[in-house]
Amino acid sequence: MKIKNAEWRKSMQIKVDYNNMMADYIGKEQGFTAKNLADNKKLAIQAFETVNKNRGTGMMGWTELPYNQKEIVDDIILTAKNIKKKFDNFVVLGIGGSALGPIAVFQALCHLRHNELPKSKRKAPKLYVEDNVDPERMVALLDVLDLDKTIFNVVTKSGATSETMAQYLIIMDILKKRYGDKAKDHMIATTSAHKGNLIKIAQVEGLKTFYIPDGVGGRFSELCPVGLLPAAVLGIDIKALLAGAAYMDKLCKSRDIKKNPALVTALLEYLAMQNGKNISVMMPYADSLKYIADWYCQLWGESLGKAVDNDGNEVFVGQTPVKALGVTDQHSQVQLYREGPFDKVITIIAVENYRNTVEISKGCEDIPDVNFLCGHTMNELITAERKATEYALTTAHRLNYTITLPEVNAFTIGQLLFMFELETAYTGAMLNIDTFNQPGVEGGKNATYALFGKKGYEATKAEMDNAPKKNSEYIC
Repeated sequence: MKIKNAEWRKSMQIKVDYNNMMADYIGKEQGFTAKNLADNKKLAIQAFETVNKNRGTGMMGWTELPYNQKEIVDDIILTAKNIKKKFDNFVVLGIGGSALGPIAVFQALCHLRHNELPKSKRKAPKLYVEDNVDPERMVALLDVLDLDKTIFNVVTKSGATSETMAQYLIIMDILKKRYGDKAKDHMIATTSAHKGNLIKIAQVEGLKTFYIPDGVGGRFSELCPVGLLPAAVLGIDIKALLAGAAYMDKLCKSRDIKKNPALVTALLEYLAMQNGKNISVMMPYADSLKYIADWYCQLWGESLGKAVDNDGNEVFVGQTPVKALGVTDQHSQVQLYREGPFDKVITIIAVENYRNTVEISKGCEDIPDVNFLCGHTMNELITAERKATEYALTTAHRLNYTITLPEVNAFTIGQLLFMFELETAYTGAMLNIDTFNQPGVEGGKNATYALFGKKGYEATKAEMDNAPKKNSEYIC
């Protein structure tokens, strides 16, 4: 296997180029100096040590996922093999991290038109991830599925996620009416092994079940069965995915910020926040990486957007994550990034070697504005567009840095996901916040429970009923 070859692994190492975060390149007013980094070295090392000390404990169980899942991975691979034999559709019922991770990895590592390919070319089931409760979407899904050839994967750690459990109730009712006792053959549960509603339901219904470790929160769950099962069903090499994460983890064992890619980007983002850069833009230059930006938005926003710090002080910290796609959003957002407020850090994701090469055909010899493209490739064009955006941002004194993947494969995607997770943990430690809770999300959940009359939320319902009534003068 290539992933066991040290030379190959080294050739697939992702790189972080943060030159354009430095004053030497974007000017002293916006950029950072070597002295800025040196002055904050102690803070970075403290964050590094905090993360290291807490590895595998509390809600940091995700740090051990590259190492402690051998039997689970074997079970997932065998289950996936059986699913591929019996089913043409694999449907994930989930929301948040239960959906964004599987979507991101699917887009990154499968054919970009996977679901539209004939089965002979797909060689794996179609994937549908139902991450919303829009009633029209549910009806549309059922319109395209052959239930006889469909298996569902309900994913929620608590089993109390209203959106996911609503989907489960609808689908299981349909399955039972159609298949009776054999409905369980069309449903897999991924949930907590020890607590919550779904594990109880799964045991009663006799569902095949995979477990989410206690110390793994939703937005950090892609490298456990939440993401590994859908990936394996699609034919993705999940061992390579985990090997990539382990490789990045090894790179990030260094206390030296110049050798630890996650630590240096965390420090730079932290310093940027202190300087009023409260927006973080993720801009991959590859359609395959488009949904990595969506996944990152939850990871970064939900982890760092906190009202109080660990000492109980009101801090209202965080950076608003924004997703963009190169080249597409050069034509919609880059105008703002280059000439708007100085409130952003732009992270560009580059790909050295795309998996295909497409030549630009000859033609339009009498139109120089078009003909100059001839003799080149789309690969050259997208790379030139990326470099041009980087140059345009830098000359306008805008903070930006570039992460480069040698190519998009399971090993490099594993590295990328784990780097972002570590970067988030380091940044949270620098901000002195609880990186792993989400009280703001819970507030919205509680209000939904109250509106639906859930027992125990009567006080919230009364509070909502007594809220000021809307003024018709402000409705047009």
